[in-house]
Amino acid sequence: MSWAWRIAEAELATSLPRRWAHSQGVAARAAQLAGVAGDGAPTLAASAVLHDVGYAPRLAVTGFHPLDGARFLRDEHGADERVTRLVANHSLALLEAEERGLREVLEAEFPLPEDQLLVDALVYCDMTTTPDGEPTTARERVAEIVGRYGADSLVGRFIRRAEPEIYAAVARVEAAMGDAQPR
Repeated sequence: MSWAWRIAEAELATSLPRRWAHSQGVAARAAQLAGVAGDGAPTLAASAVLHDVGYAPRLAVTGFHPLDGARFLRDEHGADERVTRLVANHSLALLEAEERGLREVLEAEFPLPEDQLLVDALVYCDMTTTPDGEPTTARERVAEIVGRYGADSLVGRFIRRAEPEIYAAVARVEAAMGDAQPR
């Protein structure tokens, strides 16, 4: 995990400090899910801190941060395939890729991970963390994204399409967290 933290910090801390704060908050959420993630906890932890690395200005090739970040991790760091696939597909990125005309590219290079729990866990971590790295609810986070980008923007259209599945993923993780509690 320290390798992932070093990469994310190097790419985001100076150029995009607010994005770095968000990434740190998402990583903190991932740490809370270690018991739920089981053997996938290290993969979730690395993916959480790295999920937005593609926003770094020097990495923005396509302008679609999940794809740019995953390519960077694969090509420059030889990152584990599970990590790159989670970064590429985080928070229902496939729907945004469709809006951008990049769905086929994303699917070809980084197929959706097979471990639904890890996919849901990363959605949970990202969508329950504010841009400043603080905990929030998924509903507040979706509203914040729509407010920041505008309902009719590409991101606004994407997040509204993704909204039901975001809430479903968060609910599945919360249920798994409840099941993981000692009785």
